[in-house]
Amino acid sequence: MSKLVPVLEPEWDVAVIGAGPAGLAAAYAAASRGARVVVLERAEHPRYKTCGGGLLGSSLRLSAEHLETVPVRDTITSLTFTLDGRREFTRTSAEPLLSLVRRDDFDHAWCRAAEKAGATVRQNSRVRALTQDEHGVTIMIGGEAGGETVTARVAIGADGSAGVTSRHVGVVFEQQDLGLEVELAATPEDRERWRGRVLLDWGPFPGSYGWVFPKDDELTVGVIMEKGRGADTKRYLHDFVERLGLSGRTVLRDSGHLTRCRTATSPLRDGRVLVVGDAAGLLEPWTREGLSYALRSGMWAGEIAAKNQDLSAYDRIVADQLQPEMVAGRRLLGAFARHPSIVHTAMSSTLGWRAFTGFCRGDFSMAGALGRPTVRAALRLLGGRPVRVQPAAG
Repeated sequence: MSKLVPVLEPEWDVAVIGAGPAGLAAAYAAASRGARVVVLERAEHPRYKTCGGGLLGSSLRLSAEHLETVPVRDTITSLTFTLDGRREFTRTSAEPLLSLVRRDDFDHAWCRAAEKAGATVRQNSRVRALTQDEHGVTIMIGGEAGGETVTARVAIGADGSAGVTSRHVGVVFEQQDLGLEVELAATPEDRERWRGRVLLDWGPFPGSYGWVFPKDDELTVGVIMEKGRGADTKRYLHDFVERLGLSGRTVLRDSGHLTRCRTATSPLRDGRVLVVGDAAGLLEPWTREGLSYALRSGMWAGEIAAKNQDLSAYDRIVADQLQPEMVAGRRLLGAFARHPSIVHTAMSSTLGWRAFTGFCRGDFSMAGALGRPTVRAALRLLGGRPVRVQPAAG
């Protein structure tokens, strides 16, 4: 008579891979609901992360609800728009539009919140592979020569679009963009000039734009455009900094990053492994804003994983809440890439300004706006289809 082999209970209910906003929001949500949660982070908090650091109103409200303090460096009430350095105008709002954070401050605040909720955060823990069966997920940590394993009932991947979990799930990307950024030491004159104001420059290449984000004693200056035009991206950033009169400032950080946006049919889950934020390719395609998508998808995944119920609920809520906005964003990107001058002019109009400020405050639905017959007709005239992008490598 054969002996029954006992099934070992996983060490953790939820293992989160990656300690950025998406992963830490997931850890916070799961731990707050009583799950045993471990977070595996390859670096060590507080750590620098390339990012504009602009919080939409929805992200600020969600963060304020769960963090002791949101480490805001500047609150934005004015937006300056330029068209490749020309036709400058500034609009001002009576209410805040954006809140700007440094990612090391912001991520560390979420890390403390997750730990306070009961999650265990293990830093300097690089995940190199995952396997799973009907009982749970086994996560391998360490170098190629060997290391330790962690077991969990569910794994949530938040290790970026080039991470282990994205490959494990098989996420497919249809839009890839290269962002380049410099963070400059702000002089007293810079701080006075930029306090409370963001600049957005519609760039010289299809779908490109640049930005200046003030963060108290620093200025974040960056540009983004389609991947595969590295020399053009570098030239745009150089010319942008020169044009703003900021070329003589001390460079505190100089970095680049890729943003990757998923296809509409790309998987979000493989069995007991869910992906959130950048690992899932969740971001707004036109502005490439990802923090609000990271926080929301992380919270949903953490809540669902903690319930120990049907994980397909995560697929459904992303499809319902985020996918329509991403489809709308692709259409707007297509119109913007073909007609940046018209988009620039629209921002100076009452209707365009109202829509853009609503987006910034997190109370405007792109999908809802594109559902209006007049808007659909205008987009058809502008050719508002997604621009052609290169397929993801690998």
